[in-house]
This record gives sequence, structure tokens and C-alpha cells, in this order.
Amino acid sequence: MTKKNMGLSSLLILLSLIAFTANGFALDNSWERIKEKGELVVGFCAQYPPFEFKTETGELQGFDVDLANAIGKELGIHVKFMDGEWQGLIAGMKKGDYDVLITCMGKTAKRMEMVNFSDAYVDLTEVIVVRKEDDKIQGKADLKDKVVGTQMASSSERTLDDMADQVGEIKRFNYTTEAFLDLKFKRIDALVSGLAYAVVQIKKDPGFKIVGSPLSSTPIGIALPKGADALTSKIDTALAKIKADGTNTKIYDRWLTVNQDKSL
Repeated sequence: MTKKNMGLSSLLILLSLIAFTANGFALDNSWERIKEKGELVVGFCAQYPPFEFKTETGELQGFDVDLANAIGKELGIHVKFMDGEWQGLIAGMKKGDYDVLITCMGKTAKRMEMVNFSDAYVDLTEVIVVRKEDDKIQGKADLKDKVVGTQMASSSERTLDDMADQVGEIKRFNYTTEAFLDLKFKRIDALVSGLAYAVVQIKKDPGFKIVGSPLSSTPIGIALPKGADALTSKIDTALAKIKADGTNTKIYDRWLTVNQDKSL
């Protein structure tokens, strides 16, 4: 190869690298896009109190609602909420229906392959719930021949799947509310649920109780499109400030303190 050809080849390689780098930066305009439109579209499933739910008048309330609004205030961005089916939230975000998902989503290895996650904003435990009059199930060891319910595509389901050989049968539901209904009418013997949700249900209906020790703990984070590193960084910075100034603690105490006398 002549010096002239070598020089031309080197120039082409250099230009390709510059173009690749430029495109790489251009692809991650995630924060600039949000800033320009002045709105952060938050996807969630408003059927999971105390994290997100609708009141009788249709108002959206819950931990994730307060958290999203606090983040929006910190970023100087209006927050718009969009309610969706839990199973379709990640796919919807990939399509562009939502900018982020703030919906009590566990940071699992499988999900982290599909989406970016913010730092954890809370850790949740999974617990066993039975009917109040049931004195035969005292904990995990008593589930061997029992039918145990859980919500599909949730951290509770993963916890129960991990102990599948220690239960009689697993029954899966679209929503935890359905599992509680089946438990009430004795169609299942127990269910596995997040602690916060279990407490809400027990306050509504004292016919249930939590038994045994917590089964697992899951860090909960905000899901973002894969590769949206600029927006992820902004969200993490906002979360850090919210934690530092006590806002996150106030939100936690409002919605997740289990000994509070609060009717949802």
C-alpha cells in the first residue's frame, strides 16, 4: 500500500470514528429532549396502593405520585402521569409512550438488561399473608402442601418461584387484589405480597394477617429507556437531593410507615 493510500485509509478511519462518536452522543439526547418539551411522562399502574392508586374521585395518589412530583420540582419539569397495564409498561416505554416508569419496580438482573434504572429509592420486603383465623400457617415452613397466590411479573412472584419446591402449588394473578379476594374466600391458603401493600389491605380488612419472617428484600428504582444515561444521571441527582433534604423520608412516612393510622 502506498503512503497516499495509507493516508487516505487513516483519514477514512478517523472520520468514521468521529461520526460514530458524534452519533453516540446524538443518540443519548434523553435529558435534552425532556428539557425541551418541559414535561416528564411517567408511566405506572394505578392499582397498587400505597404506591399508586386512584381515589373515588379519580385523583391519583400514592408514594410514587409524590416521588415523581418531587423529582419534577427538583428538575424544573412538569410531570404527566399515564396509567397503564403493569405487564405492558416496559414495552410501552420502549415504544415511547412513557419517558420513565415510577411504579414500584424492582431492580432485577433481568430487567436491568432491558432498561436503565435509577438508584434505589426504597427497599421492599416480601411477606406471607393468611386469613386471620388461620393458626396452621405460621411461616414459610408451613406452606409445603398449600396453595399460595401471587401477582404475575412482580418481585413477589420471583420470591415465590425461588421457593417453589417448598409450597404445594403456586397460583398466579394479574393483580394482588385478586389474590387477596381468593384468600378471603378460601380459594387459596396464603399469598406472598410486598409488605406495604399487605399492610394497606389489612387496614382495609382486618380479616388478614402477616405471618413469619420477611422472605426477601428488593431494591425499588425508577426505570428508564436503555441507554438514556443522561436522563438517568439527572434523575439520580434529583433523588440524592430529595433524600438529603428529607423529602424522601416525609414521603415514606406518609405512605409506607406500617404503624400509622391512615385509611387509604
